Amino acid sequence: MKLANSKTYLNLAKSFAGECQARTRYEFLEYGARKQGFVALADLIDKVVYNEFNHARMFYTYLQDACDCTIDNIDICSGYPFKEKWNILDNLKIAAENEEIESTKVYPEYAKIADEEGFPEIAELYRNIIQVENCHHMLFKELYEQMKNDTMYCKDEPVKWKCGSCGYEATAKSAWECCPLCQAKQGSVLLKISDGE
Repeated sequence: MKLANSKTYLNLAKSFAGECQARTRYEFLEYGARKQGFVALADLIDKVVYNEFNHARMFYTYLQDACDCTIDNIDICSGYPFKEKWNILDNLKIAAENEEIESTKVYPEYAKIADEEGFPEIAELYRNIIQVENCHHMLFKELYEQMKNDTMYCKDEPVKWKCGSCGYEATAKSAWECCPLCQAKQGSVLLKISDGE
């Protein structure tokens, strides 16, 4: 079977569109976090944005390789979420939910179809992306829980905190409100790091 005549081809187009939309939604989330002074949180989200860009790039690459001609249009019918509002806490929860759906329902089904249609490389791409989307799910879920429970900058046990602006480090139960070295606000503190970071 030729890729351009397969369900996998349409799934790649749906996946490309979905990853592009996720990237933009997370850019909104990153923008809101940065605007509210959560610089370290925004930097974490920015890494997810770049991950989503590369997922879209890989799906696009397979679409382009499907035929020797220019692709004028691919008609796809698919659902995409529009649940986000302009609220960081809600959007972290929604992002976790969206990533969970991709990693447990949508992409496993697309991998199965790619295998059945004889496209093992594409099936493997989906399985690799599933692993990353699951990590995104866990990250957003953890960030949501920390923000909801007001534990993002306050822990039960002493941990190492690091200023994302100047590199100053201190071990304490709570992050400083203003960095003692460079005076950066608490939002620049890296959430929780291990001794090796």
